Amino acid sequence: MPAKSFLPAPFSHHYEIDPKFSKSAVYFSCEFAIDQSFKIYSGGLGFLAGSHMRSASDLKQNLAGIGILWTYCYYNQVRGEDGELAVQFRKKAYSFLQDTGIRYTISVHGHPVWVKVMYLPGDVFGTVPMFFLTTDIEENDELSRAITHRLYDNDPLRRIAQYIVLGVGGAKLLDELGVDPEIWHLNEAHGLSAAFHLYKKHNSEEEVHKRLVFTTHTPEEAGNEKHDFRLLQDFTFFSGIPEDEVRKITGIEGDVFNHSLAALRLAKKANGVSKLHGEVARQMWKGEHDICEITHITNAQNKKYWCDHGMENARIEKDVEILCHRKRELKERLFRVVADQTGKLFEPGVLTIVWARRFAGYKRPDLIARDIRMFREMLNNNDYPVQIIWAGKPYPFDYSAIDTFDGLIRLTKGYPNATVLTGYELELSRFLKNGSDLWLNNPVVTREASGTSGMTAAMNGSVNFSTYDGWICEFAKDGKNSFIIPSPDPHISPEERDQHDILGFYKKLKEEILPLYYDKPKGWNKVVMRSMNDVVPFYESDRMAAEYYEKMYV
Repeated sequence: MPAKSFLPAPFSHHYEIDPKFSKSAVYFSCEFAIDQSFKIYSGGLGFLAGSHMRSASDLKQNLAGIGILWTYCYYNQVRGEDGELAVQFRKKAYSFLQDTGIRYTISVHGHPVWVKVMYLPGDVFGTVPMFFLTTDIEENDELSRAITHRLYDNDPLRRIAQYIVLGVGGAKLLDELGVDPEIWHLNEAHGLSAAFHLYKKHNSEEEVHKRLVFTTHTPEEAGNEKHDFRLLQDFTFFSGIPEDEVRKITGIEGDVFNHSLAALRLAKKANGVSKLHGEVARQMWKGEHDICEITHITNAQNKKYWCDHGMENARIEKDVEILCHRKRELKERLFRVVADQTGKLFEPGVLTIVWARRFAGYKRPDLIARDIRMFREMLNNNDYPVQIIWAGKPYPFDYSAIDTFDGLIRLTKGYPNATVLTGYELELSRFLKNGSDLWLNNPVVTREASGTSGMTAAMNGSVNFSTYDGWICEFAKDGKNSFIIPSPDPHISPEERDQHDILGFYKKLKEEILPLYYDKPKGWNKVVMRSMNDVVPFYESDRMAAEYYEKMYV
């Protein structure tokens, strides 16, 4: 018999719960990429969370999502007068959200802050029921209203307040709804303050351990936040629990509170987001006592949302001719975007490489342009022509990443077959995946936890060209469904490592990829078709959402 939704009417699920997924669970995340029109995400973490919410709905799971309604979103990425990156913050409004009528206060820095709850019914975008919290309401003063203005605000004190809104605010919403889910899933440690509300509510460390699960998404230092312990205490992050009690249940000593470490000690189970990342995470935290088991659930993306129907039908029918015809159409559609933004006319018959994801140092967006001689040779090769597109959003206050972005804009101005696009959100991401031939991914090995953009690229006939990191280690068969840049000796210097990877890229491109694409199109199409076949069903998020129930929620 179907199980019952744990949410009360009128917020209950729009489907009958599958008994296999009847355990009640709530998913806390700072960002969700659900639809192009709903701009409350920054990048990969949000893309992943959006796919999870869609697949949880497709599988009829007893799951709900809690996030924040960001008034000004992450930011609008536009161009300045000379084509360089310009950051815009513009207020957003969404008619598809419903006002629940629920308002309550939480304590931030000992000050009462009003929280208003908006509801996204699951049948609007094909997700589970979702709730979004905002403090940008008339009941609050200007400081309190600004808490939910910008995703990942550059003010570190405001970010603490944001994490309290997500965690404590989300936990208090559950109280207001009169529900107490069996599983509280933290997608990254941003919502960790919910654990202290849960502890205080039940006065039981065991109840926290029984319910809390934690997904860690990065080995990067910046992604594992730390704050002064007493600063968090002053901010009411710990829901008024005495210091000695907080230290007892988290095992945190000294002045620095490590959010990820505390989550690993409070949760019953944690997971990395690829097989390799699980190993990296266990190695990273192995010196710490009393942490929970760290397993892995490899990230995935929702094929139903991301996959072009024409490409998918050609794959199913094994019709290479239709596949090639549809890929050409998709390239032409992407190239209209290129022409509109940059005035450059790309050719659909030319091998097109795309690098598109968040601009961050370890992802090395400009790697292949660092050897200007080889870069110029590639773009001036008339026998085996290449087109390349970059896109992605740097953090708006990461001036090093912005400088890299602007540097690529300046570099590509002189080349008709290389460019940088702005406005990297869900729809541009779709165009780039559909219209590219090669999806370039060249992070420093072991520093990319998963890197899911390559999955949706593969679903749409774009072949991954990558360093051996993240999900690629589980997927790649070099030369058969992808192309791999050989890994360097891990003991060499960063400069030697980068040079090794640059040479590896150009060698693989020149000796294998270009001759295959232009001289042996049947061989190229075989790689494309195998890539499309191999990426499903394992890298489809239905598998991932089911695994969370099977591995983490049980």
